[in-house]
Amino acid sequence: MKQPSLRNKALVIIDMQNGLYFAEPPAYDKEHVLSNINLLIRQFRANGDPVIFVQHIGPQGSPIEQGQKLWQLIPEMEVDAKSDLILNKNKSSIFTDTPLLEWLNQRGVNALYIAGMKTQYCIDTACRAASGLGLDVILVSDAHTCMDTADLTAQQIINHHNTTLNGPFAKIQNTVEICGTDFA
Repeated sequence: MKQPSLRNKALVIIDMQNGLYFAEPPAYDKEHVLSNINLLIRQFRANGDPVIFVQHIGPQGSPIEQGQKLWQLIPEMEVDAKSDLILNKNKSSIFTDTPLLEWLNQRGVNALYIAGMKTQYCIDTACRAASGLGLDVILVSDAHTCMDTADLTAQQIINHHNTTLNGPFAKIQNTVEICGTDFA
């Protein structure tokens, strides 16, 4: 995978919503992940690079139905509704039935830095779909999370995806590698 141009990158933060972030069982290491996401947001803004938030819309009557409190982005995240792109999706892919690819193409963005929730669903799908569309993908290894399942701990799921996606679908970097020590 080629090294992305710094002028053509965007940060994509997926599903950091009240209904997922504050769910039971709790998201693994969620405060650390949130801190890293906020560092990434500051770094991307400082460089003049786009920050994109994607919210999952649950079906009517679900806790994350559009407009409901649990659907909202978590207030602890440094969202700037005036400058950031905020998109909705109702599938695992950030590209299915969204204007994201067209928006990226119009701006010449060819590298996506992926962070957010849930590792084994929308994060995994975003990495694979973006790679399949010819975009360079950087999965921020310490800025995505999920919950424990009956079969695997969240840490095992995160480690597995950082390993599995590395190479064929994404380059893996941590927040310090991306932001440097000035932001960390």
